[in-house]
Amino acid sequence: MKKVLKVVINILLWALLIFAFLVTLIVFTSDRNNGVPKFLGFSPLTVRTGSMSPTFEEDDIIIVKEIDDLYKLEEGDVITFYTIIEGKRQLNTHRIKEIVKTESDISFITKGDFNSREDDLHAYSSDIVGKWTGVRLKSWGKAMDFLQTKKGFFICILLPMILFFLFELYKFIVALVAYKKPEKVELDEEEIKRKAIEEYLAAQKAASGETDGAKQTEEEKTKNAEAKEDAPEASPEEKEE
Repeated sequence: MKKVLKVVINILLWALLIFAFLVTLIVFTSDRNNGVPKFLGFSPLTVRTGSMSPTFEEDDIIIVKEIDDLYKLEEGDVITFYTIIEGKRQLNTHRIKEIVKTESDISFITKGDFNSREDDLHAYSSDIVGKWTGVRLKSWGKAMDFLQTKKGFFICILLPMILFFLFELYKFIVALVAYKKPEKVELDEEEIKRKAIEEYLAAQKAASGETDGAKQTEEEKTKNAEAKEDAPEASPEEKEE
């Protein structure tokens, strides 16, 4: 059970580390690409309005892919592009309603699925960011926005990464101690065996010495008895004297 729990914890930690790495990459790449994060040609973008409802809603995250050849786009495709909204150059994601081709360029007339009319400005080739892949992460936009703030980045990304590396350091130390500990135990066992053998031999030697002493005493008693028997009895005169 403990092994299974350790495996699950390791998987969760590595998943968290990978997620933290991806979010970090998104944050840094978005700063370098005019607010558009990119990873292997894909861009996760937060939907800011409900103009494409019900295809996707405000605060959803959509995945947009870079386009190599704009002439392969077709009517009905959903594209992300820069346009002017309320006097500011902003990202917008709408559906292509019509394609306008000229000898030197291509542009697109777009419209939001929820809107009643087409967009006022065309989307020109230099404004196109990418085509929507159809991937939608419902209501993840607020979380992504929070992660891109300094507070959110520290709490959700930096702090877990620090805890992850501390945990891995703890595992390394435990493994190192466990690796050295068996050697010490083996040495202790050898020492115990050696002392036991010495004590056994000493006990055997002592027992052997006591036996030899007992045998020697019995032999002396036997010799004394034999000497008395062999000695001549004294004559009456010698006894009287």
